[in-house]
Amino acid sequence: MRVLLLCDDYWHPGQVPIDGVAPLKNQGFSFDIISDAKDFSPDMLKDYPAVLLSKCDEVSATDKTPWKTEAVQKAFTAYVENGGGLLAVHTALVAGEHTETLDALIGNRFTYHPHDCPVTVQPLKQHPVTDGVGMFCEVDEHYRLEMIAPDADIVMASYSPPQGEPEKYAEDPYHNTPAWICPAAYVRTQGKGRVCVLTPGHHLAVWHNPQYQRVLVNALRWISGE
Repeated sequence: MRVLLLCDDYWHPGQVPIDGVAPLKNQGFSFDIISDAKDFSPDMLKDYPAVLLSKCDEVSATDKTPWKTEAVQKAFTAYVENGGGLLAVHTALVAGEHTETLDALIGNRFTYHPHDCPVTVQPLKQHPVTDGVGMFCEVDEHYRLEMIAPDADIVMASYSPPQGEPEKYAEDPYHNTPAWICPAAYVRTQGKGRVCVLTPGHHLAVWHNPQYQRVLVNALRWISGE
């Protein structure tokens, strides 16, 4: 499967997802990589059954100019509604100043994360994205989200120990009840297409974890309709 990979911004070097998906080439995937958004054209989307977006609203790691214009956001929406598949990973969830259209497609707004810590990820239900995936734990940025998509189906949860940090990061212990679940993966549909969102993925060790590799393979196959 040919996949378009969009990555690289100031806080998230593109080499992490690039190296992270490299093992997937042994499972029939090929990746066309764009790390500088100046090289991206919305017209490219039609050539791919799946797009892996791991990039916030910055042209590159050295250029913080926004690139997710309203035209670009509408192009992603049309791509999915016409049957395309979007896998949004980690930094792709960080909203820009004017990315409401793309935020609605992805289905959430990132709110904050505590300092790097051990993050445990656990499948919640049987779904093609979680097929064969077991619980795992890696040090990562533990994303907290404001969910805005009413149809988001959370298929994996994440939790981390309390850190006793200052106000913004203070939290009670995770109690493994629905009220405390932080989404690690969820799926939704829009029009004819599919969206999968993964919150882990700041560090390469996460991408190379065998369980996460399985999630990536499953997600790409599911969003593309395989």
